[in-house]
Amino acid sequence: MEKIKGALVVGALRLVAALPWSWVQGLGAAIGWLMWKLPNRSREVVRINQAKCFPELGAAEREALLGRTLKDIGKTFTESACAWIWSPQKSLALVKEVEGLEVLEAALASGKGVVGITSHLGNWEVLNHFYCNQCKPIIFYRPPKQKAVDELLQQQRVQMGNRVAPSTKEGILSVIKEVRRGGAVGIPADPEPSEGSGLFVPFLGVQALTSKFVPNMLAGHKAVGVFLHAIRLDDGSGFKVILEAAPEEMYSKDPEVGVAAMSRVLESYVRRWPSQYMWSMKRFKKRPAGEPRWY
Repeated sequence: MEKIKGALVVGALRLVAALPWSWVQGLGAAIGWLMWKLPNRSREVVRINQAKCFPELGAAEREALLGRTLKDIGKTFTESACAWIWSPQKSLALVKEVEGLEVLEAALASGKGVVGITSHLGNWEVLNHFYCNQCKPIIFYRPPKQKAVDELLQQQRVQMGNRVAPSTKEGILSVIKEVRRGGAVGIPADPEPSEGSGLFVPFLGVQALTSKFVPNMLAGHKAVGVFLHAIRLDDGSGFKVILEAAPEEMYSKDPEVGVAAMSRVLESYVRRWPSQYMWSMKRFKKRPAGEPRWY
């Protein structure tokens, strides 16, 4: 049964990837609209997260943001199907603008390991192709539950000559070794870690358990940090990749200073493009002692 489910999922991805780009965008928006209008768990998670993070918005403003968010989440799904199935060159053609490329070039020329830091904002699958076209990093990721999908992603994500590392003990060690030898890695910094691997720091006005992994690798300037995001353009034609140097605080040997600084940068991007964040993640599942659960 698992094999059948996996084959159906991969078949659906291939069908989406065969559509014209405008149809891919339209299908994604339609899926998101259905998620907005029909009762489902993802909609309620988005609603809870945005109510906590944007308390200043009125009910009508928050509902409008919810609708835009779910449509953008739908687009992320269909766009990602294309990024997984298409050739990397076809996906790279969707990058219409690049801001801050000199930051990555300087980091790569520094002779130190480079830590590419991103979050679940915009489209990280297109971003992977862009980043891997600039260097040959190890991309850190959480394997999907479907084995067939995981196998597809492992094949597609290494087409540029890079490698991937699952979020296992072995994967974490391979990422650390790559940075120590002066190589490049790419890490999504916003998934909620285990309590022993993170610290509670402010994110959009609330305490969020945030990983110490990236700041620990940068501490004491042992490596160079670069933030990367691929933001969806308003006209739906493609993406703008934005690169930014990690702030000096992220190189602090005090983990709390480094983690808080990383969280502030990620927050600044989410505030600029709030509907493009993957608010359907249970980002705030773990709460500080004594605080009730959100979900």
